[in-house]
Amino acid sequence: MFMRSPMRILHLEDNPKDAEFVQAMLAAEGLPFKINRVEARDAFVAALEEGGFDMIISDYTLPSYDGHSALLAAQAKRPEVPFIFFSGTLGEEHAIRALKDGATDYVLKSKPARFVSAVVRALREAEEKAERKRLEEQLRQAQKMEAIGQLAGGIAHDFNNLLTVINGYSELTLLKLPPDHPLGTHLKQIRTAGKRAASLTNQILAFSRKQVPAAKVLDLNEVLEAMEKLLRRLIGDDIAIVTKLKPGIGRIKCDSGQIEQILMNLTVNARDAMPSGGTLIIETADVKLGEKTTASGWELEPGFYVVLTVSDSGCGMDEATQARIFEPFFTTKEPGKGTGLGLSTVYGIIKQHQGAITVYSEVGKGSTFKVYLPRVDDLAGSRETVAHEAAVPTGTETVLLVEDSAMVRDLARMALETHGYTVVAASNGVEALRLADRHQGPVHLLMTDVVMTGMNGRQLAEQLSPRRPETKVLYMSGYSEGILTHHGIANPNVTLLSKPFTPTILLRKVREVLSGIPSGADKE
Repeated sequence: MFMRSPMRILHLEDNPKDAEFVQAMLAAEGLPFKINRVEARDAFVAALEEGGFDMIISDYTLPSYDGHSALLAAQAKRPEVPFIFFSGTLGEEHAIRALKDGATDYVLKSKPARFVSAVVRALREAEEKAERKRLEEQLRQAQKMEAIGQLAGGIAHDFNNLLTVINGYSELTLLKLPPDHPLGTHLKQIRTAGKRAASLTNQILAFSRKQVPAAKVLDLNEVLEAMEKLLRRLIGDDIAIVTKLKPGIGRIKCDSGQIEQILMNLTVNARDAMPSGGTLIIETADVKLGEKTTASGWELEPGFYVVLTVSDSGCGMDEATQARIFEPFFTTKEPGKGTGLGLSTVYGIIKQHQGAITVYSEVGKGSTFKVYLPRVDDLAGSRETVAHEAAVPTGTETVLLVEDSAMVRDLARMALETHGYTVVAASNGVEALRLADRHQGPVHLLMTDVVMTGMNGRQLAEQLSPRRPETKVLYMSGYSEGILTHHGIANPNVTLLSKPFTPTILLRKVREVLSGIPSGADKE
């Protein structure tokens, strides 16, 4: 296959008959082509500036110009374009010089038999070179995204430790104050800011595709309302956001960070389609499908769905672009301005949630994306609400607490001890094993950070198990999914308390692990 069909050729030739001969040879082989013939330097240089061709064919000797100068100009402006000499006066010395300076091939007009094969071979080699370059760029983009993910994970860990302390002590202090204490308002503002900071950290992880997936029953409208300020920062002041959220829509069960990522990617895509400003419309609705439906290649089972619609008034897309927008690394943006991963990530998330996404677009008339997500029974949300409103549980068990951050360790210890637990605290795995060996009574729960210097949390649990087989394990971490997977933590059989957490969330999760009964521990 050629790079384009028809192939576009820039032909530097002053003899009309020779130009017709070239066209006749290409046509005889059934090769589709479009030729722009020029005869002099100025026209040739202007064509180089404009670009948009797949091949340069040039005579060597011309009345007011020469082929070698044309070759040097082409190498300076369009080095990726194959350059073939088709000349009647190209001696061996000139031919060798031309090949050294970047010419792809040369064919004598007196021996034209291999001209077409030279053209075909040159185009094929150019395509292969372009494909190698594309794959190399894909690898660079993937490596860049991996680096971003690792950076996000490290940032999240540090921020989440700090936010655990901020949110935790503000909650503990609030609990000790009378309801009408004047400092209560200030502490509530601190707690609210801490929660927003935690949400922002999760959005950073979602944007880098490194958040730990945690499917929950969600109200899509609430997710959108919480993200509106972030979306306005993403799109800038020259684009208006209009939200049309249907009240009382059904709930969905999915990871909130992944839903946020869907919305951010669709929003960024819309923003880039409106470089001169415009309008972004975000809508939600319920829909019932009475029978199995196929939409844009997706198959949707009969049932109820929640629909998220994102529309823009931008440049729109042609059918060829629409057919490829969900391909990894496909982008219509200039090099360095797009990864080509945004919509492919959206595609993967929606597929994971048994949903669908459709797109309708016309060039010059904007684009509309519709995301279909299965609706779930509202009773699931009601059960979470009951857990949410339950009293903070207490206990009398012994907890081996292992955390390398002194501030987080002190907070967790205080929360546990004030609610009846006996706490044995350590800053690392070696110290934890030594304390466990010295402790006379049972150790009911190991509550350990995942990533620590020397011995990590998983290694600690494995070494403690033969000594204390009755001890249950609760891991804590503010790291991203990739780090947890590396440490063998990100799997359904492991209980994880994600940072930042408040004392209420911590106590509910501890009670859940010790009792073996889900308590809605991730909810305050």
